[in-house]
Amino acid sequence: MIKKESYFLSSTSLIIMVIACLLSGCATSLNGRYGEYGQTKAEFTQYVETVFKMQNSMTSEMMAITNADEALVQADQKMQETCAPLNEYAAREEDKLNIAISLLRRVEKSAVACEKAAQKVQALLTHY
Repeated sequence: MIKKESYFLSSTSLIIMVIACLLSGCATSLNGRYGEYGQTKAEFTQYVETVFKMQNSMTSEMMAITNADEALVQADQKMQETCAPLNEYAAREEDKLNIAISLLRRVEKSAVACEKAAQKVQALLTHY
């Protein structure tokens, strides 16, 4: 009887962990693939670095503009919102703070949208 109970507890714990993992979105990384493009960890890391640099560059360019039109201002605001997880991750990494798994998942889920938002700002900046 004791063996059945301990088996039940361990299998229940495993099921709860799997459900929690699925709900948190970590299932995409269980197969060794990351992000919307199913990249390897190394590829995804490089991709995220590239996206961060692009977004950071667009932010710097926006700071230099004094007479931005409404479309550019809105695109910049959208980029800042969309890229917030990536910027939070970079700031925490820079300050050598702990990075929660939930933040890593938000970065994973938002990287492509961040790239697209930065590209939109970049396209609008060509008029300045």
